[in-house]
Amino acid sequence: VQVVESGGGLVQPGGSLRLSCAAAGFPFRFYAMSWVRQAPGKEHEWVSHINHAGTTTDYANSVKGRFTISRDNAQNTLSLQMNNLQPEDSAVYYCARFYTSYRPPSRSLDEYNEWGQGTQVTVSS
Repeated sequence: VQVVESGGGLVQPGGSLRLSCAAAGFPFRFYAMSWVRQAPGKEHEWVSHINHAGTTTDYANSVKGRFTISRDNAQNTLSLQMNNLQPEDSAVYYCARFYTSYRPPSRSLDEYNEWGQGTQVTVSS
């Protein structure tokens, strides 16, 4: 199993970034996925999830209306479009796979058992 994030970087407040996660080694189309972030000195924070079919999504209140999660099951990729970024969005962003197939995703990080190495997002002027 492998999930690899990319797309992070330095952006000014109000700017946008698009994160990607490439999945391999498992039937991606059967699994719900989440984006999770961790800011320095803070615990991991669930950001958003999407069900296996891409038909249901959910967002943390802190990002709702600014971030959009999506997936391409033909390409085995997960994405996170982040708009109107703010300094408090600065963190390492992780792609995480739900522990079992076909089940609806949850906000509980304990139920995600495969994580990538993360990609750094820094929002600063």
